Amino acid sequence: MTEKKRQSEQKKKFKMPHLLWLMLGLLLFSSLLTYVIPAGQFGKTASGALDGTKFSYLGYQTPVNLLRTLLSIFPGLTGSASIIMIVMICGACMQVFLDTKTFDRLLDWTIYKTEGKSDTLLISTLFCMMVYLGGFGGSDALIAVVPIGIAFARKMRLDAISAIGVTTFATLIGFGTGPTKMYVIQGLMGTRLYGGFMTRFLILNVFMLLGLLMLLRYVRRIRRDPLVSLKYQEEPLPGADVGAEGGGVPAAVMDWKIVINMFLFIGQFVLITVYGLMSNDYNMRFSVQAATMMVVALVQGKIAGMSADELGDSFAKGLASMAFVVFVIGLARSVSIVLSEGNVLHTIVYALTRPLMDLPRWVASIGMMLIIAVINPIIPSATSKGAILVPIIKPIGEVLGLAPELVVQAFQFGDGFTNIISPILGWTVGSLAMVKVSFPRWFEWAFGKVLAFIGVAALLMFLFTISGWTFAL
Repeated sequence: MTEKKRQSEQKKKFKMPHLLWLMLGLLLFSSLLTYVIPAGQFGKTASGALDGTKFSYLGYQTPVNLLRTLLSIFPGLTGSASIIMIVMICGACMQVFLDTKTFDRLLDWTIYKTEGKSDTLLISTLFCMMVYLGGFGGSDALIAVVPIGIAFARKMRLDAISAIGVTTFATLIGFGTGPTKMYVIQGLMGTRLYGGFMTRFLILNVFMLLGLLMLLRYVRRIRRDPLVSLKYQEEPLPGADVGAEGGGVPAAVMDWKIVINMFLFIGQFVLITVYGLMSNDYNMRFSVQAATMMVVALVQGKIAGMSADELGDSFAKGLASMAFVVFVIGLARSVSIVLSEGNVLHTIVYALTRPLMDLPRWVASIGMMLIIAVINPIIPSATSKGAILVPIIKPIGEVLGLAPELVVQAFQFGDGFTNIISPILGWTVGSLAMVKVSFPRWFEWAFGKVLAFIGVAALLMFLFTISGWTFAL
């Protein structure tokens, strides 16, 4: 049987539904949960903060009916306005960068210089860059780097899973383990900001290495047999001969335009990250990021010799490519709105955290992490999750004698890894929309890896707990 026939038969067997229908289905399912799960709320302190020691069922259901569920779509979009606009602007600027052909020419030159034997080197370099970018400057705006992964996968003759593997998979690993990402939770816990920086930096590198090995193993498998590619079973990445060797690139020359444009590309993210570390104003961070990236994109375009019309067309093309992506981000926010209006989020949190008080210290620390990991796909926002959970887990940690920073670490591990498979995190589903990978197909690829990450995290939590590690470093 020829390869095309095998692929055709696989397509006929089952075709994943479009992401739009999956998200709308998830929205309706969240509405159904408000009819099934008892409505409940935590009490509040005199200052208005949630009191984790006081919980009560309302005694009646507050279901969100079909009409209210549909009406939540628009508030979901407007409530995500800041994220939506920064994603669109970043996407437009990234399109300008790609249209300068700087990235293509740099890859051609690298492959030419390494005589086509550069898979591991190039994948490792890009993956590590993305992990650090996510670890120190991560936000939903990093959806905009997915086109770089697509260009990379095409050049290296890989599939769409690989494209998202070197971008979103990597940035989410960094985001979930970065040493600067827990400052809000540290503030709520009353610990020093950026405490345990070196410990968390080492943790980031451990998971970066683990994630890289997972991705390289997958790439080797699809090199041996293209039909192993999960995305190939649906549709190969356009323009990519999946599984073929990446050699055969003609002679390529490195010139000053490539060097300057790459310097500007990397430099803008360094500047944005440094500013982010110095400012706690989230909206101003987005303003600085948008302004910086627009200026850099225009300069890069002129350096590459693009005319004013070409620059404008490229920018508009990038904006258009993000339209469906940002709509999906809004739908993901709508799911959270429905669950919140149905008063079921607090009930879920209460039911999951109640057993922790009766467990040994090391079991409780791991259990705390696992519970947050389960809750995370439902409440992907770390700030919202912190406002609900910290009033609960802080007194639990105090009663059990757990160091406050250990509780913060349990929160970070729980908050981080399940982002990779969250169906309502705009960052994840938006990235999947860009590479046209269905969520079930992505879940099939990523779920085992997330379990491995959680397993390693549980081991680290066990070691930190029994050793009395205080995260002083």
